[in-house]
Amino acid sequence: MKGDTLMLFTQYYLDCLSQASYLVADETTGRAVIVDPRRDVEEYLDDAREKGLTIIGVINTHFHADFVSGHLELAAATGAWIGYGDAATPEFEHRSLSEGERISLGDVELEIMTTPGHTPESVSVLVYEHAGDEIPYGVLTGDALFIGDVGRPDLLASVGTTAEELGKRLYHSVQTKLMGLADEVRVFPAHGAGSACGKNLSTEKQSTIGEQRRTNYACQPMSEAEFVDVVTEGQPTAPGYFLFNATLNKQTRELRAVQATVPPLSDEEVTAALASGAVLHDARSADEFTAGHVAGAISVPADGRLAETVGMVLTPDQRIVLLTPEGMEQETATRLARIGYDHVLGFVADPEEYLVRHAQEVTQASRLRVDQLEGVRADVQVVDVRNPGEVAAGMIPGAIHIPLAELHTRADELDRDRPVVVSCAGGWRSSVAASYLRAQGHTDVSDLLGGYNAWSAAHPQAS
Repeated sequence: MKGDTLMLFTQYYLDCLSQASYLVADETTGRAVIVDPRRDVEEYLDDAREKGLTIIGVINTHFHADFVSGHLELAAATGAWIGYGDAATPEFEHRSLSEGERISLGDVELEIMTTPGHTPESVSVLVYEHAGDEIPYGVLTGDALFIGDVGRPDLLASVGTTAEELGKRLYHSVQTKLMGLADEVRVFPAHGAGSACGKNLSTEKQSTIGEQRRTNYACQPMSEAEFVDVVTEGQPTAPGYFLFNATLNKQTRELRAVQATVPPLSDEEVTAALASGAVLHDARSADEFTAGHVAGAISVPADGRLAETVGMVLTPDQRIVLLTPEGMEQETATRLARIGYDHVLGFVADPEEYLVRHAQEVTQASRLRVDQLEGVRADVQVVDVRNPGEVAAGMIPGAIHIPLAELHTRADELDRDRPVVVSCAGGWRSSVAASYLRAQGHTDVSDLLGGYNAWSAAHPQAS
């Protein structure tokens, strides 16, 4: 709340997906709208209940590609309408939102601004504390404008529309419409640093139009052609699940139950699941995985970008058994559900005891220091799994560049008869990639401790 205003404004931020959603409400009337909700909607419902609010509407700024939106869950729980920009054609019943349309919550009002470019149907939402205000309190920019960046126009989410066509629309949306707002208007984007929806996102959660006008490379005066070139260059490889999520968000789909949980599995159930083709997702730390894990398990630790990374190395239809740090079982399943990975069969109830009981199935992972790599570099395939923008600053000489998001489609480029050493920036992604290659049948795979950062520190003259 600000001064004597009757507006309630809440930002919800998920570090794992770098994803922001918003609640905007008028305290006097109790009417509220949720913008860009995640699929596990309990927090929105709890906050609305606690504050005496009625959620009347849900707005998605576009068809999200990096997570499954919770619009259907919220509508089912509250009876709220679901709003999209008028260029959107989802399968389900929705409210079509047009340029300049005002949505009254009482004295607090929202106004729709069409801002295509990241996707054809993208909109931004202007938030007014008072219906008569000339300058809005802020703008919810979705993936059109980030802090320090803009939404990439080249994602597969926009099938049938080229990156150049979308880039031109984004140019107008950013340079004319959003930069046409007053300097003091606050900017609240849908994503922050780490998201694959852009390449230069800030860790800041909000900014102002004036600050972005001064500091954002894509908001500087330039021609349309220059803009398209600069915003499409050096983008990270999109995870494979992005197209799945963008499609799912247009469809009528199965709802995630409020407070959904997954069950513990007995040893016999785990054995049967793995024998029938399920994947064991080991969410413990890379160090714990290295010390001992079930052969064939995929390592994606819970201490990083778990959901997004699982979406790079597993497919949505694969059945999953979880082996997580104690107490992280339900949170891990929820994080996977946020990207539509709904085939989690359950979890190993006591991981350490399970590994002891199944010692004959347990193996260790190989990790090399930089000095150890130096001794074998001529005899191994070094694979760099960083994104294109990262390797532009340098790579280990002779390394093969396969971004982690492309490994599932390009693993066959590697010689299975030669040892592989995987490198990333610091060692997290390389451990994931190494586990994936082992699960695919590569028998001699190591990852580089400390990654390219460690190699670069040991070779300053080459950096």
